[in-house]
Amino acid sequence: MRDFSSTSPHMRRSKNFLTQVSCSVDLFCSEALQEAKSPGDIIIGGLFPIHESVDDKGHCNRFSVARLAQSLMMVHAIEEINQSGELGNITLGYHIVDSCGDITTALSNTLPFMKINDRKQQLTPPVMAVVGDYYSEISVAVTRQLNLEKIPEISYGSTSGFLSDKTRFPSFLRTVPEDDHQAHAIIEILKDHNWNWVGIVATDGEYGRYAVERLRHHAEHHDICFAYIKFLPEFLVDNNLKDSINEAVNSITENTNVSVIVSFTKPNHMMYIFDNVLQHHRGRNKVWIASDTWSQSINCLDTTRWNLKDVGTIFGITLKSGNASRFQQFLRNLDKRPDLYKNNSFLSDFLNGTLSGSNTTFDTKINQLINMIYPYAVFSIELAIKAIAETVKDLCINQECDIATLQPEKFRDALKTANFYLDGKKYSFDKNCNLNSGYDIVLWRYNSPNTLDMNYQIGHYDIEQESMTFIRSEINSFYHQTKKVSSRCSTCYPGQWKVRKAGQPVCCYECKNCPVNYYSAEKDASICLACESPTHYSFEGSQNCTKKRIDFLEWDDVYHIVLLAFAGLGVLLTLVVAIIFLARWNTPAVRSSVGPIAILLLLSLLSTFGSVVLFGGQPKDWQCKARQVLFGLSFTLSVSCILVKSFKIILAFEFDPVTKDLLAKLYKPYLIIPLCMAGQVLICTVWLAYKPPVSQVDSISFAKILLLKCDENLFPAFGAMLAYIGFLAIICFILAFKGRKLPEYYNDAKFITFSMLIYLITWIIFGPVYVNVTGKYNSAIEMAVILISAYSVLFCLFFTKCYIILFKQEENTERVFRNNVKNFSMGKDKNLDKNYPKCVHAERAHSGSAPSCPCGRPLIETNQACDGPMAVTPHPSHPRPNHLLIGPRGAPLPLARK
Repeated sequence: MRDFSSTSPHMRRSKNFLTQVSCSVDLFCSEALQEAKSPGDIIIGGLFPIHESVDDKGHCNRFSVARLAQSLMMVHAIEEINQSGELGNITLGYHIVDSCGDITTALSNTLPFMKINDRKQQLTPPVMAVVGDYYSEISVAVTRQLNLEKIPEISYGSTSGFLSDKTRFPSFLRTVPEDDHQAHAIIEILKDHNWNWVGIVATDGEYGRYAVERLRHHAEHHDICFAYIKFLPEFLVDNNLKDSINEAVNSITENTNVSVIVSFTKPNHMMYIFDNVLQHHRGRNKVWIASDTWSQSINCLDTTRWNLKDVGTIFGITLKSGNASRFQQFLRNLDKRPDLYKNNSFLSDFLNGTLSGSNTTFDTKINQLINMIYPYAVFSIELAIKAIAETVKDLCINQECDIATLQPEKFRDALKTANFYLDGKKYSFDKNCNLNSGYDIVLWRYNSPNTLDMNYQIGHYDIEQESMTFIRSEINSFYHQTKKVSSRCSTCYPGQWKVRKAGQPVCCYECKNCPVNYYSAEKDASICLACESPTHYSFEGSQNCTKKRIDFLEWDDVYHIVLLAFAGLGVLLTLVVAIIFLARWNTPAVRSSVGPIAILLLLSLLSTFGSVVLFGGQPKDWQCKARQVLFGLSFTLSVSCILVKSFKIILAFEFDPVTKDLLAKLYKPYLIIPLCMAGQVLICTVWLAYKPPVSQVDSISFAKILLLKCDENLFPAFGAMLAYIGFLAIICFILAFKGRKLPEYYNDAKFITFSMLIYLITWIIFGPVYVNVTGKYNSAIEMAVILISAYSVLFCLFFTKCYIILFKQEENTERVFRNNVKNFSMGKDKNLDKNYPKCVHAERAHSGSAPSCPCGRPLIETNQACDGPMAVTPHPSHPRPNHLLIGPRGAPLPLARK
């Protein structure tokens, strides 16, 4: 026994306790302990769960061929180092024991690794480092025990994040990443498939608790929720295991909208879960995301009862895989190395059939080992041995050392900083003594109808980049199985957005349709996006926005074509009328229309018809300004000319001489017209200067249409323009109405009355229609009203004259005109003034003169100004009109004798 006088009281108490533990299990160790040994200058301990559990009596059971293969990986890696000669004359030995997947068993079986356990003179070199264990909860306990002598433990599978705490576990290292990275990788898979409502099953230990905690931590940042979290007892001998499994199975089968389950359990736990859950129809066809503990364990699924189609889809996270070809060759050569398993009770018992309970041939046993190779274990275990070998090289090859006096603490400190190589790539431990090598993503599938392949890689997870990369050639087969699977508490489809429910997880929400002019193109959108205004639109619940159709009164529009045709016809008819009037300029019909004024009126009508063209086509600013101004000025000119004609009619047939003289003074046609025009010019000038009409894009009036139109901009000015024309039209109507009973053949008054009545009615109707009608045909309405107004003037004032000129030529003579006037003056009024002069009859005998009154004036006068109008004027004492306008002429008209 060594002298412990130099150690601290605390250390002495701990070692005394371990001595007592060693003595208490000494009998057990001598009878039941199995081990594998090989001598060397430096001994490496090995701890593997070759048996995966213990029974209620503490005996190891559930022999695992895969774990035996992993222990042989350590043997193979050490032999390769020794055979390579890279350590010179130094050789590595090993001492491998079984943890049986149980903490108590693991602690007792690792006691031989410690110097305190040897109460006799130690004849073998001390254990300098230990490789193992696979399970985190076992590593937590074992590393605390080994840390009493500062012996480093390098795990090839313990991934719990608790072990990254170097204050609590200063002697623990591992060649695998911690579970926080695995949790992040699982979150990336869930995000990639848009799964946010999943279940969790985990073992109730260091590994399971930590993995679930990290998974929940990452899930909170990505709106992923867990419908249930079920923990199973860590040990299979636990009395509550059956009830816990039944509870987990009930949760899986009852939550029908949960199609994805994440499992952080051991292989045997999954075997029990599958055996129970697959008995229920609702427990089948799920997606299982397997953690690294069972993602490549064939023992999970009893293929004699179930097949992979019953389960659904299993894909999982595995630790980084290595090249297993050399190890496979090592296994095939075992028959040539009988000395190799002479001191390996696990291997010898397996080959003899003692452990597996099978007396199959040697080759069959070797094939079983080969089939149970986990590529991740090849990589992780070989890295651990490489790290130890490099540390030995740093301490005893690159510098002088005494192996006999080399202490585990010094070895541990050098191990933490070692740089080692595998397949040409450099590796080292980080500050938490982890090796962040990354993960592989595997998918379970059948290689043949009866052979299940659990090593089929479909992707990788890079820890440094925190990114998932799927192998391009395998993407289709992977997504074919998983993309159609939905696992969500609530699903909002495109065109909807999610609204949180009070008191519910963030994954459970109501769905509402996006409002008008908003859209959502993805499922479960948090907000609806606004359409690009004003060029796009959408209806309620839309998945996208549609570009608005640009609309205006196009040139090829049927209604536009019809209106333009009428406008063109109006221009043509106006020109025809002008030609007829010019050709018959000296006839009474033309002269009675006041020839120059008529021509001016025809020119204004041409301009009015022409303004109609500006109301169609794609609106432009200049077009919007010109169309209303051109119409307003041209039709104001038309009405001004009609006003002059109406004024002349009243003047011609006025009874009272005083009124007649006053009207004659006011009758200045070429002054009246400019004055009337001046008012309209003022209105249009103010309009154009202050707020002129502009082209406008109307995106509000219609949901699907982007309407191009002219905005009058200053509606009161537009109204004032129309009101001014209406005011002049009302004056014309009143004046013409008074003269509606003039001579039948040359009476303009009643036609002026009728045309102004049409104009006023048309524009009164236009007002409310124009205000209430929207769209491209708004302009068409005004075009139609303008055409009606112009045609009413053209038809009423000119077509009647043209009819007489063309078809009643016998009545378009001066003789007929005089007779009509005389008949109108002498014959139609039966109520002549009683004081009518008697001398009229006495004077009839005078040849070549008109009848005259006693005052010496003729009864009917002729005004014969060569450049002015000719009028027939009865005597003032006659009750008939005193002045009838006929029109300009070149010579006097002689009066016909009666």
